Amino acid sequence: MEINNFLLVVIGIVTGFINTVAGGGSVIILPVLILYFGLPVQVANGTNRIGILVQTIFSAIGFKSKGVSPFALGLKKSILLGLITMSGAILGAYIAVDFPDKWFNKVLSIVMICVLILTIWKPKPSQTLTNNNNSAYLLSLILFFIIGVYAGFIQAGTGFLLILGFTYFNNLSLVKSNAIKTLVVFLLTVGAIYVFLINQQINFKYGILLAIGNAIGGWTASRWSVKKGDRTIQIFMIVMVSLMAVKLWLY
Repeated sequence: MEINNFLLVVIGIVTGFINTVAGGGSVIILPVLILYFGLPVQVANGTNRIGILVQTIFSAIGFKSKGVSPFALGLKKSILLGLITMSGAILGAYIAVDFPDKWFNKVLSIVMICVLILTIWKPKPSQTLTNNNNSAYLLSLILFFIIGVYAGFIQAGTGFLLILGFTYFNNLSLVKSNAIKTLVVFLLTVGAIYVFLINQQINFKYGILLAIGNAIGGWTASRWSVKKGDRTIQIFMIVMVSLMAVKLWLY
C-alpha cells in the first residue's frame, strides 16, 4: 500500500473513533484532503461523506453488540427524525456544491464554542417541555431539519449538535444519543451523497480508503463508549470541541 493510501486509512481510523464518540472528525479530514491531497473544497466535502456513511453502519453494529439500539426513541420516531434531518441535508448539500470556499470556518468555530458551553452548562428544559414529550419531539423535528441543512453543507461538528438535541429535547443519555446518532447521520449522509454524486464532486478512491479506516474506528469507538459511560464521553466531547474550535478559527 502506498504511503498516502496508508495515511488515509489511519486518518480514517482516528476520525471514525472521534466521530462516533463525540463528533468533529471531519475537521481533521477536510484540511488533509484539501491541503495534502489537493482536492477542491467541494470534492473534499463530498468525498468525506463516503467514509462517514460506512462508519455509521459499523458504529451501529458495535452499539447493537453492546445492547444499545440505534432506535432509542422507538422505531417510528427515530426513523422520522432521521428522514427530517436527511431532507435538510439535501438542501444543505445543494447550497454547498456551488458555494465559495472558506468563509464558514470562523462561523463554525463560534458554533462549536456555543456547543461547548452548553455541554458544560447542561441547561435543563423547562418543566412544561419535560412533561410534554410530544412538544419536545416536535421542537426536535424543527431543530434537526436545521441541523440537517448544516450537515449537508459541511458536516464538521454535526455530531455535537445532534447529541445536544438528543440530550436536551429527548432526554437521552450520552450513550443512547451516540447510538441513535448513527441512524440519523446515516440517513442524512445518504441524502448529501446523492447531491454530491450527481454534481460529480466525490473522489471514490480516497473515499473508499477513508471508509476502511472509518469503519474500524467507528466499530471500536461504539463498543468503547458503551463500556466507559456518559462521564467519559462528556470529557472527550469537551476536549474535542475545544481543539476543533481553535483549529477552525486559525485555519
